[in-house]
Amino acid sequence: MEKVYNAKSGYLFVFIELVLVILAVFSLVSKMIFLLLPVILLFIAIAIGFMVVNPNESAVLVLFGDYRGTVKQNGFFWVNPFFKSTKISLRARNLDSEPIKVNDKIGNPVMIGVVLVWRVQNTFKAAFDVNEYEHFVNIQTEAAIRKLAGLYPYDNFEDEEAEITLRSGGEEVNDELEREVSERLAIAGIEVIEARINYLAYAQEIAQAMLKRQQATAIVAARFKIVEGAVGMVEMALEELSQKGIVELDEEKKATMVGNLMVVLCGDKEATPVVNTGSIY
Repeated sequence: MEKVYNAKSGYLFVFIELVLVILAVFSLVSKMIFLLLPVILLFIAIAIGFMVVNPNESAVLVLFGDYRGTVKQNGFFWVNPFFKSTKISLRARNLDSEPIKVNDKIGNPVMIGVVLVWRVQNTFKAAFDVNEYEHFVNIQTEAAIRKLAGLYPYDNFEDEEAEITLRSGGEEVNDELEREVSERLAIAGIEVIEARINYLAYAQEIAQAMLKRQQATAIVAARFKIVEGAVGMVEMALEELSQKGIVELDEEKKATMVGNLMVVLCGDKEATPVVNTGSIY
């Protein structure tokens, strides 16, 4: 468990060092050699104990394998010279992961990259519960990405019942990613500030095929709208002709007219008119 260590002010011990220097000079001048050696040893021992802690930085102190506490207050301090001090930054950090290849819920290979904002919250866990906490963050983030990808399909082309997908899930997917990463990094005393997907695409080996499928789907949707509109226009044309009595059409003529109008309205290219100067047949 993390505990705060209240280190002594370093300025007080600077004054003590000055006193020792004066005492050493006095011993040398007075030829009191028996006093000079202890003074020098004490001076060196005190000098080793000086420590500077910068803002948003901490120092984890260990004495012969025994955790004594963490100095989180910034400033100039003096601690037991036998303490082993390990500096741990408390600043917020960014992890912009390279896109990795994973399989989505239905087995399609996709590339996912994330941005993770994190910082050390518990210095004891970061220093002693895991080995190299920065490397631990990288590995566990990748593991969380792989698990997230297995929960959702990339899109709902093949899984039409999927309400949330990686591509359209938005905040729901990002919240799930943040929750998963937070649970994995809690053992290392890491606080996850934000986790977001910043890259999402099909893997290269299926990207071309999926692009064609998306294009085909878009074409079908466009055709559906075109046909729907064309049917409405034909219906309106027949009603107007009937109401205004412009021309009387039997069922065969109506079918011919409908066919011609549908070809004109739904064709990919502009229709080339043919002028009939004789019978309509």
